Amino acid sequence: MKKSIILGVCLGTLLTPGYLGAQNITQQQETFKGIIGEQYKDSKESWTDPVKAPEGAPNVVWILLDDVGFGAASAFGGLIPTPTFDSLANNGLRYTNFHTAAICAPTRAALLTGRNHHRVHEGGFSHKWASFGFPGWDGRIPSDKGTIAEILRENGYNTFAVGKYGLTPDQDATDAGPFDRWPSGKGFDHFFGFLGSATDQYKPDLVEDNAHVDPDGRHLSEQITDKAISFIDRQKKADPAKPFFLYYSPAAVHSPHQVEKKWRDLYKGKFDDGWDVYREEVFERQKKLGLIPANATLPARNPYIKAWNDLSDDAKKVYTRFFEVYAGYLTYTDYEVGRLIDHLQSINQLDNTLILLVIGDNGGSKEGTQYGTIKRAPATALLQEQSEEEAIKAHLENFDLIGTPEATNGNYPLGWAQATNTPFKYWKQDAHAEGGTRNPLIVFYPKTIKEKGGLRHQYGYVNDLLPTTLEFLNIEAPTYIRGIKQDSIQTSLFYSFNDKEAPSQHLVQYYYIFGSRAIYKDGWKASLAFKIDENKGGRIRNVSFDDPANIDWQLYHLDEDFNEQNDLSKQHPEKLEELKALFDEEAKVNNVYPLINWDDVVDRRSTETK
Repeated sequence: MKKSIILGVCLGTLLTPGYLGAQNITQQQETFKGIIGEQYKDSKESWTDPVKAPEGAPNVVWILLDDVGFGAASAFGGLIPTPTFDSLANNGLRYTNFHTAAICAPTRAALLTGRNHHRVHEGGFSHKWASFGFPGWDGRIPSDKGTIAEILRENGYNTFAVGKYGLTPDQDATDAGPFDRWPSGKGFDHFFGFLGSATDQYKPDLVEDNAHVDPDGRHLSEQITDKAISFIDRQKKADPAKPFFLYYSPAAVHSPHQVEKKWRDLYKGKFDDGWDVYREEVFERQKKLGLIPANATLPARNPYIKAWNDLSDDAKKVYTRFFEVYAGYLTYTDYEVGRLIDHLQSINQLDNTLILLVIGDNGGSKEGTQYGTIKRAPATALLQEQSEEEAIKAHLENFDLIGTPEATNGNYPLGWAQATNTPFKYWKQDAHAEGGTRNPLIVFYPKTIKEKGGLRHQYGYVNDLLPTTLEFLNIEAPTYIRGIKQDSIQTSLFYSFNDKEAPSQHLVQYYYIFGSRAIYKDGWKASLAFKIDENKGGRIRNVSFDDPANIDWQLYHLDEDFNEQNDLSKQHPEKLEELKALFDEEAKVNNVYPLINWDDVVDRRSTETK
């Protein structure tokens, strides 16, 4: 009797109007092409064939690196060799005016959904301490904001993801689930990586599909590359003609900076001239490559950073070692990407694979503080005030740990963060600044791209890559996914693939990360920095403005001043007011309100730890 009652409840639920199961049943009945009689002999069967991608449909690989500034990789003028990235760029396109959200989870949410990050509820993070109970802030991407994986899977693709995911709520990230906001619940057939924002490179919090697994002791980047190759090979063995989508997102080069000895020692002595010389050399290289205007000027060194020549010999020794490790880590990451690319070539898939490579989900990180970090916990590193002498003394005592598995919070100092963000000002987290939001984009598909090594200067934002991919594949954005009506998506960059002179089509974009904000429209940008309360980490973290006593809205004409050196707010107050009003409009449409800031985050974290 109990079993019958339970069954009755289940069937009743399934048949309740508005329930997804009932919607699917109704849709199946409406599209059924056969005949249903009272008896089988009076009926005619009709089968729906599985959806198949068109013959010869391209594979798609998205590659997203973590915490890499515009001027780090050699592909965009940096002094850190990245031969794989160079090769992809030289046989594809470099986009010089492409933007991210300024921090990891918002960038990833916008990338995967093709929508603004607050609109998909990822205003901050999916962590308990940085999510809030409002539509733009709860860290739970809703089902009406379908991902690229969901769309491509419904169009005959296998879908794989490896590396950092970063969008699963903390409460859901156990082996008990629920799994609807794990990668498997967002369209990926297989996943291997970690669900959080950062992890140890040798002891990662590792997940495969819907369960945690033990790491094997190798570097995480090596493990995810091997797994990506195995996913592809297994699929091609079963169905050689079926295309795949791979989202390859290493933890690199987010802290902790940990890498094998041969990589961390690769550049010993290369950066002894320091961060000032690095900036100058990269700036000139970027001009020669045509990445920045020939008449551009380099912004002054940030006032919170000492001139390299004013540092003590001990400070130079320590700071140089931090950057040697970072550089080796980035080159190693390029090597692992190269292994994937070489494998695609070896199985004759590379020429039919669209590759979109974003070098960084935000600018170089200021989270290593002014002096760098080795082992201190991240929260302590951001809140503890320490003199340079104390920091250097501690670093010298732990000098041999820099870059090793024991460097559990290894991160370079602020001066190197500014250097890797050349030619821009400021850093990761700074939604008001190009240094936080402008990242290199490389597009590779030799069958379509005619101008090998071409430059593109059209404005783009990370949420453009989903519609770009769909347009490239001739797939329409779906109205429904699994019976759920879908929200609209952003604009595509496909128009620019073979037209370098085409005007930008992404005309308006807001930015907001925990107080820092900006609004872009038609080449103009209004921005406002945020000053953190000095008792809540501000003494360490308030480095993203020149004058802490005078923080106000600023106005830049990026078409003529691409790296924000000439504030026009006093000359064009009407333009500034127009853009501030536009920010308010965009904020309302995209669920940005309430404007939650870093002080609110610290208060939330303090409350939860009491």
